[in-house]
Amino acid sequence: MRDARYRHALDSMTMEARDRLGNIAAFAAAAVVWILVGLVVSTRDPKLDPAAGYVGALLMGLAVGLTVIPLFWLVVFGRHRRIAYHGDWPRAIRRGGWVAILVALFVLLRLQGAFQWPIALFVMTMVVIAEATFSAER
Repeated sequence: MRDARYRHALDSMTMEARDRLGNIAAFAAAAVVWILVGLVVSTRDPKLDPAAGYVGALLMGLAVGLTVIPLFWLVVFGRHRRIAYHGDWPRAIRRGGWVAILVALFVLLRLQGAFQWPIALFVMTMVVIAEATFSAER
């Protein structure tokens, strides 16, 4: 009985306001970038304007990266029994950055006609190894 009382005191039943604001801000920024992606994709042709392909790839990478940052944070928040630890946000931002780089790279490779699955799997493996190195518990 005593253990349940202390566990309930440790587990917060609500999310901190700063964490909620961070999630909402990241999703709002992602929505703005997704609108920009829609404008670039619907109004510019990368075959006629090569710069549109690079802009579109960067915007797509940024949009996906901003979308997954709060998702990465929420997964870790839920796994830690609704407790936010000190390094959770930087880790989520770093992982969102990796996803943004991968998406932009894959879109650029596709635009250049150089996308191949072995290359994509190699790059994803390198990112997983790098992230595992950065995320190792000390």
